[in-house]
Amino acid sequence: MEKIKIIKPTESELEILTVLWANKNATVRTVHEELTKTKDAGYTTTLKLMQIMHEKGLVTRNTDSKTHIYTPAIDKQKTQMQIVNKMITSLFAGSPAEMVMQVLGGNKTTAAELQKIED
Repeated sequence: MEKIKIIKPTESELEILTVLWANKNATVRTVHEELTKTKDAGYTTTLKLMQIMHEKGLVTRNTDSKTHIYTPAIDKQKTQMQIVNKMITSLFAGSPAEMVMQVLGGNKTTAAELQKIED
């Protein structure tokens, strides 16, 4: 039986993946510009992180032109599901209901959001 590979991106890698998922693909410069809208980040730090992500198989890199284009190599929904499942297991004793109650307890939720959760 084939073992499922667990994806464990770091917080910084998740920030980069979020930019790539939104844009489908991007250069280091594009990712860096997007990241610096919300936090301080050095260009070389972003570059190094993306190179490490390539080595880890989190992103692919097209080197056909002078400017390398990076594309996410992992699926957004699959990654979210793995992270949420890990959180449910480690923080909520395996209970998705406990997690939902915790999240909803501190936030105002609209009727439409509740309906979406119910579905």
